[in-house]
Amino acid sequence: MRASRLVRLLLLLQTRGHTTAARLAAELEVSVRTVYRDIEALSEAGVPIYCEQGRAGGVRLVDGYRTRLTGLTSEEADAVLLAGLPGAAADLGLGTVLATAQLKVLAALPPELRGRATRIADRVHIDAPGWFHRAEETPALAAVADALWADRRLRIRYGRKDKEAARTVDPLGLVLKAGTWYLVAAHGDEIRSYRVGRIAEVEPIEETFDRPPDFDLTAHWDTAAAEFARTMLRVRARLRVSAAHLFLLRSGNDPAAVTAALESAGQPDADGWVELTLPAESYEVLAHGILPLGEYAEVLEPPQLRARMATIADRMRARYVD
Repeated sequence: MRASRLVRLLLLLQTRGHTTAARLAAELEVSVRTVYRDIEALSEAGVPIYCEQGRAGGVRLVDGYRTRLTGLTSEEADAVLLAGLPGAAADLGLGTVLATAQLKVLAALPPELRGRATRIADRVHIDAPGWFHRAEETPALAAVADALWADRRLRIRYGRKDKEAARTVDPLGLVLKAGTWYLVAAHGDEIRSYRVGRIAEVEPIEETFDRPPDFDLTAHWDTAAAEFARTMLRVRARLRVSAAHLFLLRSGNDPAAVTAALESAGQPDADGWVELTLPAESYEVLAHGILPLGEYAEVLEPPQLRARMATIADRMRARYVD
């Protein structure tokens, strides 16, 4: 168990070059104290590993050191062809690089693993964006990515045409969410997300910045996305819904809203109906999200939403009754 962890720690450092003991502890699912013990064990074994103190400190290997522990298990070989999203790589100008890297990895595999990995690639295709998703134009993406790789500051003009703002940011990461690119960047002491398609102009600055050593892009995005979903769902409706038709909630509502509604659902009554609370951005959004349930849902409150549903129902009836 410990030998496997030491190998993983070594490969993490070789891949990143520099990180913190706290981040290593989180990825290895051990305590920081255990990480320091492992670092000491590797050092005693002759691995040129050392720790630096201070704000920009952390754990690193001596520059140029490479381990030969690069063997892949069959599961890891399977993942090689699944890990990359070709569309995303192409957006970043790395399509050819990704294809070349995959070929190099395949060429380095033993014959039995090479055949297995190739079969996986031939049988699995990842299409990340949702249905009917129109690709957003992102002319600024390449310049943003170049600055991101080099830790260079960016001056951007951002927003819609009628309301744009200029600011200087430190690019910390790029996130591809449901086919849409977002730049995660620091502006002063605040870390914000910017939709790349809304960056009207980008100007790389030769000035570099020190990337926060403890910044974890995945953790930051997960937290920010959850908060965004929570703040967007500002209004709520109390519904009575046929338990057998709860699946219809997914037809016209935000996934986060559906999850919250199902978690709030009580036990079915004698008629097989449940009461639940459905959140949304506005009452109009709620009305159209409830429509797919048809006769299998009733709005209990608020009164203004009941009135809106009645108006919609009257107009629909007028179109069908002579």
